[in-house]
Amino acid sequence: MKVKRETLLLLACLVWSAAGVNILRIGLQSYKGYAAGLNLLLSAAVFAVFQVFVFGRLVGKHTRRIQGYGEERQFFLKFFDAKAFAMMAVMMGGGIGIRVSGLAPERFIAVFYSGLGASLLLAGLLFGRNYGRAILARTAVQNRSATTKGE
Repeated sequence: MKVKRETLLLLACLVWSAAGVNILRIGLQSYKGYAAGLNLLLSAAVFAVFQVFVFGRLVGKHTRRIQGYGEERQFFLKFFDAKAFAMMAVMMGGGIGIRVSGLAPERFIAVFYSGLGASLLLAGLLFGRNYGRAILARTAVQNRSATTKGE
């Protein structure tokens, strides 16, 4: 059940991208009848706030943590720490609760979920970018090592 450090970045990419696509899909489906300039602007604001203050920071923090692991192979769930898993559970539970209870109007779901989902998706894609960079860096080190041994 252990994977290479870089694979943890790929797992984070897949988990956050899947969550982002799902939340974005719910938001966009709710936009029927609410696609006005102000609502789109509000969705963009939600996206920006979450990207700058939550998910952008989360991607950097967890990428540094993963790259700082001393051992090459790690338990596959270590792509996040306990706090990140708790945050994900609270967000999922809260989102499901809001929708099922009917507390939030459809317009709110459209605006908020579209911005949040787009931000989650971008976080997933950024983890994917970091995975690609880690693989390229590993390959470069291996190539240098092979070149040095061959001399």
